[in-house]
Amino acid sequence: MREVNYRPPSSTSVFRLGLGLLGGLVIVYVLFASWYQVDQGERAVVLRFGATVGVSDPGLHFKLPWVDSVRTITLQTQNKRFQNLEAYSRDQQPADLTVSVTFQVSDPRAIYEQFGDLEVATARLIDPRLIAGVKTIFGQYDAARAIQERAGLNNDFAAAVTSAINGGPINIISVQIENIDFSDAYEQSVEQRMLAQVEIQKREQNLRTTEVEAQIARTKAEGEAEAIRLRGEAEASAIRARADALRANTDLVQLQAVEKWDGKLPTTMVPSSAMPFINVQPAARSP
Repeated sequence: MREVNYRPPSSTSVFRLGLGLLGGLVIVYVLFASWYQVDQGERAVVLRFGATVGVSDPGLHFKLPWVDSVRTITLQTQNKRFQNLEAYSRDQQPADLTVSVTFQVSDPRAIYEQFGDLEVATARLIDPRLIAGVKTIFGQYDAARAIQERAGLNNDFAAAVTSAINGGPINIISVQIENIDFSDAYEQSVEQRMLAQVEIQKREQNLRTTEVEAQIARTKAEGEAEAIRLRGEAEASAIRARADALRANTDLVQLQAVEKWDGKLPTTMVPSSAMPFINVQPAARSP
């Protein structure tokens, strides 16, 4: 049997192997760390030793490993909702408002340089101005007017908040007052006033209905009275015409009676009465 002599690797060989592995890892890391990707709807703020050197658009980009770093800022539309914002109307009615604001980053570099990230930027730029706008604009409206002119209140409030924020690194797209919650006592008083107003309107409607019905009845009565008058005048005119005709021709009565006679003599006679329709005269003698 042949004897095999094993020689352990020298320290130089181990060092070279380790150095090669380390170099390979460094190369792999450099290859992967030299590229970064920016998604659509985002911008990347590029930092070199902590200082801002530029802003990258969406796509694949190169950076210096260990030298450059990247901070992404979204440009997508954001919405923030504020609940239970306390405010007082001009007539000192307390209310809790729910407000939502829609906004978008217009300058990602300024966002990072001034605030570090978008959350801090919204907390410092939007929150205080929106709360101040609620108190100022809502305080210009009476409680009843705030309810009746909700659209006007929302427009005034949106204009105030937009003018206070726009022009910086964030642009306001829309502001909406979603809800106004007054105290229970005030809401009950409003409900009672509304019920009273509805009752008044109901009575006014009933009164107008009664007046219309009365007018219809009067018109109908006047029409019937006019019809009766016309019929009376027609009948009176016919009677007068008949009387005038009878006075003008005394034989007309007897003629009408003869025309209606059926040729039969009456079976009974009133004493001392004359035979009806017969005028007996002596015949004239011839000479």
